[in-house]
Amino acid sequence: MQPITTGLRGAMAALLWMVLACAAEARTILRDPDIEYGLKELAKPLIAAAGLSAARIDILVIDDDSMNAFIVDDRTVFLHSGLILRLESAAELQAVIAHELAHIANGHISRRMANAKAAGRLAAIGTALGAAAAIAGDGQAGAGVALAAGATSNAVFLAHSRAEEASADASGLRFMADAGIEPEAMIRVLDQFRGQEALSAGRQSPYVLSHPLTRDRLRDVKGRAAALKVARTDPGATEYWFARTQGKLSAFLRNPSWTLRRIAKNDTSDTALLQRAVALHRRPDARGARAAIDALSAKRPNDPFIHDLRGQILLESRDTAGAIAAYKRASDLLPGNALILGGYGRALLAAGRPEALKILKRAHDIDPGDPRLLRDLAQAYAKAGDNGQASLATAERYALLGQLDNAAISAARAEALLPRGSPGWRRAGDIIDAAKRAKKK
Repeated sequence: MQPITTGLRGAMAALLWMVLACAAEARTILRDPDIEYGLKELAKPLIAAAGLSAARIDILVIDDDSMNAFIVDDRTVFLHSGLILRLESAAELQAVIAHELAHIANGHISRRMANAKAAGRLAAIGTALGAAAAIAGDGQAGAGVALAAGATSNAVFLAHSRAEEASADASGLRFMADAGIEPEAMIRVLDQFRGQEALSAGRQSPYVLSHPLTRDRLRDVKGRAAALKVARTDPGATEYWFARTQGKLSAFLRNPSWTLRRIAKNDTSDTALLQRAVALHRRPDARGARAAIDALSAKRPNDPFIHDLRGQILLESRDTAGAIAAYKRASDLLPGNALILGGYGRALLAAGRPEALKILKRAHDIDPGDPRLLRDLAQAYAKAGDNGQASLATAERYALLGQLDNAAISAARAEALLPRGSPGWRRAGDIIDAAKRAKKK
C-alpha cells in the first residue's frame, strides 16, 4: 500500500487537494490495488442497482481515523479508514457505499454545484485545478472539478440537507434490496452515530456534520427497511473481500505487534497470511514476511494483488531482482492496473533497467494524476537523457500537489527544452499560466 498525499487519477488529484487541504492540513490518500479492488467488488452490485457505470465509479480511502464517507463529484466515493476499520460486516460497509451512491444517482452534487454557482460562491476557483485539468487532458472534466473545488471552499457545500439525506436513505435501501443485501445493516451503521448531534460541533463525527442524523431519519430508515422484500444472496464472496480489505488496511495502519497478537498461529486463511506478511514486513522481519507472502502466493498463484504485495515487500527489502519478477507476474495477470504497473516500473528503475521508462509511461497513460508515479517517471526520463520530459513530469507533480510556484519553475525549464508546439510544451505553458493566475488572486 502506498500513501500518497492528494494523489488521484487526472484532475481529481488537485480536486482532493482543494477539498481536504482545509486549514492547510493535507490528508493522505491510501492507494493500494488490492484494497481498491476489494472495495469495488463490494460496491459493484450497488452500482448496478443504482443504474451507474462501474467503470466510472471509484471507491478510495482517506487516511483518517474518524468515521466518515463523502462524495465531491459524480465519480468517486471517499471512505475514511476509521470507518472501514470500525464496521463489522460487508453489509454495513455496503450500506455506507449505497447511501453515497444514492447522492450521486439522485444528482445531489450537481444540483448543489449549480446552486453554489448561482449564489456566487464560485468566485475563488482553485487555479491548481486548471493545471490538473491540463495534465489530465480533459477540459470538460477539469471544468466540473473546478466548480466542485470552488464550492467546497464553503463548508456548506459538503453538508447534505435533511431532504437529501432522506432521499439518499430511501434510494440506498432500495439499492441494497435489489442487490440482495440486508437493509438492516444501514440501521446498524446509523445506530453508531446516535447521540452525536447532542455533542458540540467540535466533538461531532465528520459524518454527522455533513449527514444530518435525526430521530425522524432513523425511524424512517427502520420503517423502510422493514417493508422491503429482499432476495438474500450468499454473502460469502462479499464477506471475503470485506475481511481481506479491512485486514490489509488494518495491518498497514496499526502497530505490527497489535496485528500479530490477534492472528492465531494456526490461522492460514488468506486474510491472516496477508496481515502477517504486512505486519512482519513493517516490524521489520524480512525472513518472516517473505515466508508469509510466499505461503499466500502459493495458495493463490493467479492473484495479481498477492504478487503485487510480494513485489513491494521484496523491493523494500532490497531484493530488486525478486521484486521485478513479482511485479512482472502481477502485471501479466492484470495488465491494465496503473498501481501495479507503477510498482513494476519502480522496481525496474531501482535496478537501472532502461525498460522502466516504457512501463512507467504506460502506467502514467492510465493514471496521469499519481504524484509518486510522476516522481518515478521524472527520474526515468532523466536517466534516459530526456531532461525536457523530466522537467515536465516534475512540474505536473508539483501542480497536482498544489505547489504552483515550484511547478512553474519546472514548467519553465520544460518549455525551454521541449519542441515548440508539442503536447508537452503546451502542458508546460498551461501550468505556467495557472501559476500566474494564482499569484493574481
